[in-house]
Amino acid sequence: MPPRVSRRARTDLRFTGRIAGVGTSRGPRFVVGMWETSPLGRFVDVMVEDGAGHRILLAPSPDVADFVSATYTFDEVRFLPVSWRKVDGGLRVVAGGPTEPVLDLRLGIGGISGLGMLLRAVPSAFATAPGWLRLIDPIARVLVPGSATAGTAGGDRREYYGVTLARRIVSLEGTWEGADLGVLARLDPPVTFGFGSAPASPSLVDVTTTIR
Repeated sequence: MPPRVSRRARTDLRFTGRIAGVGTSRGPRFVVGMWETSPLGRFVDVMVEDGAGHRILLAPSPDVADFVSATYTFDEVRFLPVSWRKVDGGLRVVAGGPTEPVLDLRLGIGGISGLGMLLRAVPSAFATAPGWLRLIDPIARVLVPGSATAGTAGGDRREYYGVTLARRIVSLEGTWEGADLGVLARLDPPVTFGFGSAPASPSLVDVTTTIR
């Protein structure tokens, strides 16, 4: 079941952390949420869309699985351990058991992107405010095709993405369901879990997501 929160807390649920969005040369595309603070506590979840358009959620707990699957659209939900850690030059995401994980993803993280430079010019109080994000949404959709900063989520919810920093993802290696993922590719076509996708250029973004 979703977390029990007060009537006021139900109005604005804020998730603060990072999102990594990548494509692969073998077809699967991944959006990884690494949430430091949220109404569900600290957690990691992974959204996967394969080359045929099959959408899978990897969630570490029933609460996360219930809440995320009620907000986004999936064809399949899997409940299993999901974690991330820093490694030399980037980060590693593992879902499943330590010996035979369903997903083992290693991402090389580069410098701040051109988009990230623009975002740094916006004070964080504005960059994460739903009113500002609703205002700039048409501009964001033009500047970063496939992405959006405001839209309708599942369960009669509105959702706002406030990105404050963007870094380039420069390399990828790993496996998905035992198969090699190949090399890094654009997140193209866009993923279809919600009203918007992550940027087509592989990116790691600092973000505050507000669900209203």
